[in-house]
Amino acid sequence: MNKKVGIVSCYFKHNYGSMLQAYATQKILDDWNIPNETINLAVLDKEIAKGKKKYYQSQIVNFSFIKAKLGMIKWKLYCKFANGDLRKNIKIRNQKFEEFQEKFHLSKPYEKMKDICKEGNYTDILVGSDQLWLPVNIVADYYTLNFVSENVNKISFATSFGVSQIPEKYKEQYVDFLNRIQNLSVREDSGVKLVKDLTGREASLVCDPTLLFNQEEWMSVQNEERLIKDKYIFCYFLGKTVAYRKFAERIKEKTGYKIVSLNHLDEYVKYSDQFADVAPFDVGPSEFLNLLRNAEFVCTDSFHGTVFSLINHKKFFVFRRYPNQSKVSTNSRLDSLLNIVDLKERLLEGTEDVRDWIEKEIDYEMVDEKLEKFREESKSFLRGALDEKEKE
Repeated sequence: MNKKVGIVSCYFKHNYGSMLQAYATQKILDDWNIPNETINLAVLDKEIAKGKKKYYQSQIVNFSFIKAKLGMIKWKLYCKFANGDLRKNIKIRNQKFEEFQEKFHLSKPYEKMKDICKEGNYTDILVGSDQLWLPVNIVADYYTLNFVSENVNKISFATSFGVSQIPEKYKEQYVDFLNRIQNLSVREDSGVKLVKDLTGREASLVCDPTLLFNQEEWMSVQNEERLIKDKYIFCYFLGKTVAYRKFAERIKEKTGYKIVSLNHLDEYVKYSDQFADVAPFDVGPSEFLNLLRNAEFVCTDSFHGTVFSLINHKKFFVFRRYPNQSKVSTNSRLDSLLNIVDLKERLLEGTEDVRDWIEKEIDYEMVDEKLEKFREESKSFLRGALDEKEKE
């Protein structure tokens, strides 16, 4: 059988980072002329949802989990009952995501997970990237690749656990599925440690798929022309911390630049409406890249906001979305990335005096050298993993 790769990714989620990393995984295979398609979840999603429901039911008495998810629950309810303008704007944004989703080569819909490899459709199944190994997804049992038959090469590329500790009750399930994956790579140092602790295996540390490409290569999915002509501060916040938004306001006071903010993404944050000068909703992944690339400053609590700031040589300031002690903290991926490019100093609290920061330059020659080395090492891992069948 000729090589064909099935990609297991979170291509459908209306989140800029999720969709762009899924697209980047497809793009690298396309660039290498390796036939591939992303597994279509149009029908399978119902089967996966059953597993997720089972997990959520088990967490009903977990106060810290409920507290962490409360913002998202409130946001979904808010969207349902919000005023007409907000509902209309959210619909516009969702349409932009759906337009970008058409860039994916999707497989035919499968009725059941077990059908994916039944007809020998794929020589390789690749899972990644994103936080696909959160406990909820282990219970749902799709991103584990447990459905993949033994004779198919299984690859994890830059997959993230999303947590730094695995609940005791799920450890055995983690051990079982990790040991079935022939080629293991993860996105964070904490993931390398988790794999070692759970299985004794050495997972490779690779870059997020979005980092496989430089600024010029990312131009292929965005317009060259600026969406906003004036100079501006781009704010991409997923969390609700007001102090981070006030930091951006202080930059505005010193520079006179407008604040352009993508508001109400994972939850409703009332303060966002009053601090933003421009709050566009007709923004899909392509427009997101354009807005970030053309900003004077970027303020974000997002991992992928940080990734694209580095790619586009931005003066950026990154903040922690969650406290480090939070059980749902995803800070480890930020820490790993900033350690690799030696820019831990850009991780701020939000209370800093902006005068100390707005003139502070970033040595992007050094950053590019470190990123290029990491990029090539990551490509080398993926190439080797895809050649597994040929070696056999």
